Amino acid sequence: MEFLQIIFWVALFIIFYSYLGYGIVLFVIIKIRRALGLAIKFEGNKDYQPEVTLFVAAYNEKDYLKEKVANSKSLNYPQDKVTQLWVTDGSDDGTPELLQKFSDVKVLHQPKRAGKIAAMNRGMKHVKTPIVIFSDGNTNLGQESINEIVKLFRNPKVGCVSGEKRIYSNESDSAAGAGEGLYWKYESQLKKWDAELYSVVGAAGELFAIRTELWQEVEKDTLLDDFMISLRVAMAGYTIQYNPDAYAIESASANVKEELKRKVRISAGGIQSVVRLASLLNIFKYGTLSFQYISHRVLRWTLTPLLLLLLIPINLKLAIDEGIFTLGIYSLLFWAQVLFYAAALLGWFLENRKIRLKLLFVPYYFFIMNLSVFLGFNRYLRGNQSVNWERAKRGGTATEAVA
Repeated sequence: MEFLQIIFWVALFIIFYSYLGYGIVLFVIIKIRRALGLAIKFEGNKDYQPEVTLFVAAYNEKDYLKEKVANSKSLNYPQDKVTQLWVTDGSDDGTPELLQKFSDVKVLHQPKRAGKIAAMNRGMKHVKTPIVIFSDGNTNLGQESINEIVKLFRNPKVGCVSGEKRIYSNESDSAAGAGEGLYWKYESQLKKWDAELYSVVGAAGELFAIRTELWQEVEKDTLLDDFMISLRVAMAGYTIQYNPDAYAIESASANVKEELKRKVRISAGGIQSVVRLASLLNIFKYGTLSFQYISHRVLRWTLTPLLLLLLIPINLKLAIDEGIFTLGIYSLLFWAQVLFYAAALLGWFLENRKIRLKLLFVPYYFFIMNLSVFLGFNRYLRGNQSVNWERAKRGGTATEAVA
């Protein structure tokens, strides 16, 4: 009995720490540092305005590219210092032909489709600017995004800058849309605190930049290219910084089925990354970076989902022994779990009937997130996750975007 109780409370602590506790710890540390005057803001050379390359690895993005090219040209940064580079390998919908009509856009194309990371490895050989900014073909950037990214590179210790991913908000959002939007709001705040403490642990592929000299070719079967590229920069002794004023906007997944498809791939890539970045688990070598990496990423992709599953039968056993219909701590926690998963199930039921109750979106999305880890782990073990993205269908856009 005592052994089960120990397992229960340890599991509950890790679960709480993974999703909320780490954020609380960060908040407290940041507040203490600020109070002690240890929060140092590096200004650097305010006239620093290097040439940059806007790099897009695109596959069949014909429907988005005119808007994307126009958006890139409209950004508030000297256009004579901006090179647009598109790698369109494998595209057969007219994407490369349409792009070639823009005289100021550089296009690299080959008929064979080998995946996004292969396109990035190939394209980086043609980047001549000191800063390269990666973005997706179906996202638009905020007008000041390049300026906001570049100013953080004034600090020579910064090797990578992550922008913010924003999701279009819509009153008729599905559970996927509302859940994804809320998730990214929380993630955005954690990234701000991570950056202030030391370094962000991974960049969002929708918008991030690195010093070109720090580029390292990534394995061809890599699933999370943005994560691997940025973390290897951090492992080289530089920091990843975060600027929410540099942002990319895209629509949420059209529905939970599409969001699950995306999350399963990310989870498989997350587990692959944990294996390949095993040395980053060495806190004696990487210190604060390892602490942030384990707390913010590794637990969510590995141990925490397993503990969530294990917690149910352990809690049931303890609740029965205590008296499952009493007001004891184990019975109350057990019924709280039942209520939470019932809310997730009800969210699924209503979503399939086009009835949207936003109160249920959080438990539903949380369940989908953790289910994707199990499905992603299965894919990783079976080795049947293609490096080629199967694009998730996106919902419609709206006028107001949220992080």
